[in-house]
Amino acid sequence: MATIRTNCGDITLELDGAKAPQTVASFVQLAQKAYWKDSPCHRLTTAGLHVLQCGDPTGTGSGGPGYGYGIENAPVDGNYPAGTLAMARGQLPDTNGGQFFFVYDTTVLPTDGGGYSIFGRVTSGMDILARIAKAGVESTSANPYDGPPAQPISILSVAVTEKKA
Repeated sequence: MATIRTNCGDITLELDGAKAPQTVASFVQLAQKAYWKDSPCHRLTTAGLHVLQCGDPTGTGSGGPGYGYGIENAPVDGNYPAGTLAMARGQLPDTNGGQFFFVYDTTVLPTDGGGYSIFGRVTSGMDILARIAKAGVESTSANPYDGPPAQPISILSVAVTEKKA
């Protein structure tokens, strides 16, 4: 379990270390190092793709933790249901790092290059994601469906708690 505290409210997550062990281990390590403290979610997509992308402390979409790793637990059909938590990556399949995205409405993503690692799901806070999505993309964006969210959202902290069996 993890809680992402944002300036818009808390988003709680169930992490799936059984299906995505490397991704969850990286996420936990970055959370423990306060890697995402005070970092803005920099990208919202509102047409075709329905995701809010976060995890780059620079807020530019080009920052990373200094390492990369491969894809785990990507759906073969590219279907990412609402509530999915997945890793963002570059063009190459071994570029998972610190950026991740929330799927706020069912989305089909390309499977070219291997897809995107699903490593958890939102258990509470979908209302926050819906509010951000409803506000849309910043009016200064070159693409009215893809850019910085009009309602700014920043990660204040990430806390991970181990769920005991």
